Amino acid sequence: MWHLLEPLHAVLYYAPEAFGQAAALGYRVDERWPAYFAWRAAPLGSAGSARVTSAFYSFAPDMVARYVPAVWGVATPAEVLAARLRAVDLTYRAVLGEAVVDGPELAEAAALARRAAEAAGTAGRPLAAANAELPWPGAPHLVLWQAATILREHRGDGHLAALLAAGLDPAEALVSFAAVGAAAETTFASRGWTGAEWSAARRRLAARGLLGADGAATEAGRALRAEVERRTDELAAAPWAALGPQSTARLSELLGGPWLAVIGSGLLPAENTLGIGRI
Repeated sequence: MWHLLEPLHAVLYYAPEAFGQAAALGYRVDERWPAYFAWRAAPLGSAGSARVTSAFYSFAPDMVARYVPAVWGVATPAEVLAARLRAVDLTYRAVLGEAVVDGPELAEAAALARRAAEAAGTAGRPLAAANAELPWPGAPHLVLWQAATILREHRGDGHLAALLAAGLDPAEALVSFAAVGAAAETTFASRGWTGAEWSAARRRLAARGLLGADGAATEAGRALRAEVERRTDELAAAPWAALGPQSTARLSELLGGPWLAVIGSGLLPAENTLGIGRI
């Protein structure tokens, strides 16, 4: 379900329609990060860099501080949230098509996804809680995006708990993920860690027997990452258990077309830090 829903959420960060809305607010759009930090952090309110760094986890603190809290000097969180929905509306209509956006199958998918999202517990999950606290939009395609967002942040918050339990700090989380072949190390450079910080994380992991001399994960390193993923799945299971297997299967079926449209659009990068490819 994460593989089906994540692209429906993440397309916001790459779509030209979203950059257009960000530009209308006054954000620079010659790079993606001002809009990214604004879109994703707005549910937290006028959060400072320490709070955003904590919630986002894998970004280097210095990188976050380049954009936060400066993004709130361009537009308020309330203005960003309103523009975010406008961006999703325009993006979905461009990528999925008017007939799909206004069709009965998407409305059914939105209703099912909302049920799952409303069953997602938010205790100890700051990003999930912040998005769950927002009012639901009226249009079904916007409901679908908001539900996908709550569910992905619910899973993401749980993933951070799994990383903490595994003793992986933010830099080590990325280094260990790259070491199991999730993506090239250059892909993770987008998170802002310096070469020295990356090398230091490597040394810490190697000292624990999790990385070999070549930088690849050892058997113990792969086992630890597998346990992180297993625990992440376990912590993300409650919404789907509440929705039930039959309704979950129906939602999976309904999401197939929109998922293919987003993946096939080419908007998402072929290699990314999330492990989502494109066809």
